[in-house]
Amino acid sequence: MDQPTSGAGPADEADGGAEVLGRPLPEGVRRRVIALVSDAFGGLTVSELPAQLRQYARFTPTRRAKFAGNAMAAALESDALFRQRIGERLGQSQPELTGALEAGSPPAAADPLDVAAAAYVLRPVGWVKLVESAGEEVQRADAERADEETRRELEHLREELERARAHTRAETERLRTELEAARKEAESLHRKLRSALSEVKRGEAALRRGAAEVDAVRAESAAQLSAAESESRRLKGRLGEAEAALEASRRAAREGRSVEDMRLRLLLDTVLDAASGLRRELALPPATTHPADTVDAVEPGRMSPKDIAARALSETDPALLDQLLALPQAHLIVDGYNVTKTGYPQMPLEKQRLRLLGGLSVLAAQTGAEMTCVFDGAELAAPVLLAPPRGVRVLFSKAGVTADELIRQLARAEPPGRPVVVVSTDREVADGVAKAGARPVASVLLLKRLSRV
Repeated sequence: MDQPTSGAGPADEADGGAEVLGRPLPEGVRRRVIALVSDAFGGLTVSELPAQLRQYARFTPTRRAKFAGNAMAAALESDALFRQRIGERLGQSQPELTGALEAGSPPAAADPLDVAAAAYVLRPVGWVKLVESAGEEVQRADAERADEETRRELEHLREELERARAHTRAETERLRTELEAARKEAESLHRKLRSALSEVKRGEAALRRGAAEVDAVRAESAAQLSAAESESRRLKGRLGEAEAALEASRRAAREGRSVEDMRLRLLLDTVLDAASGLRRELALPPATTHPADTVDAVEPGRMSPKDIAARALSETDPALLDQLLALPQAHLIVDGYNVTKTGYPQMPLEKQRLRLLGGLSVLAAQTGAEMTCVFDGAELAAPVLLAPPRGVRVLFSKAGVTADELIRQLARAEPPGRPVVVVSTDREVADGVAKAGARPVASVLLLKRLSRV
């Protein structure tokens, strides 16, 4: 902040003998002067204030001292009339102090800062000496406080050093004890290691003996396997003979069962004739629906998203989007910010949304398809006041839910078989909606289509 410097107007030359400060006001005196002016400020009318201070007339003294301190100090220094009015207010609030200063004998028990601040405002004879002596007194007091704080800090550091030394001694003793324990544990581990090495050697010898035994068992198993193969070939021969005998017995059984088949056929014809007579008696109409009619599928002449994808159209050809939206009851779900940041990322988010929604509204009117545009609610500083355009549903994700997850929920909510198209370049979104049966397309495809709107 700027310090108010010395200066004297005509009134100063008449009353204060043109006394001038040889240096800026001490900081403590300056703060006390600003506080004094701020308190007396409220007793003046707006017309009595200098022009540069009138804007602070309605401020509280605290806010006035905070925001208008420099302006009040400058006005007090340069405007003798304003200083005189502040002096009059000071005389009303502190008559003993002002009377003593005007008499040339400031009270010895008064605060030096109060005396210096009042002398600076009233400008009695010798006011410069009062201000300078107050500054020196404040500096001495500050120096004494600094010395006292330094002594206390030094004492505190000495105590901390002593505590640190004691802690170091205790820590050294503890570490020495731990080192001794570690040495003993290391010796114990060395003994255990030597014992373990002996065990390993014994285990290796046992392993060699076991390997020899395994070789012997393998040789014996090979001999047994050869004998089993010979027995298997003998049993296969006997099995072939048994299968031939079984086939002969089956032929004999079929010849004997022909009479039973004839009786069963006669019974079946009787049942069919009875059912036909019952249908005529009840006048039942022929069946018009069949079980196959209840299965959800695409009939000849009707296209599905997979049929569209199989056509020889590029993934970035706008005609592909037109064909998808031409399907009956098509639903277009748009990843809003993914499209806008692909097409026009330099625009503010609000203008990105308005431009995209305007194009979708026209596209909805042209195609008649249902359209839903999803934006990420995490990027909103405040709730968006937005009137959705005709034909477009606008959704923002809730807190803790991303726009990608909201799009996947919308895709899973649709019934199987309905044409659902999701516009997003995000591979994770595309894979997620594809599992739900939707058709993902790139954002550039929608941008190209909207450029023709």
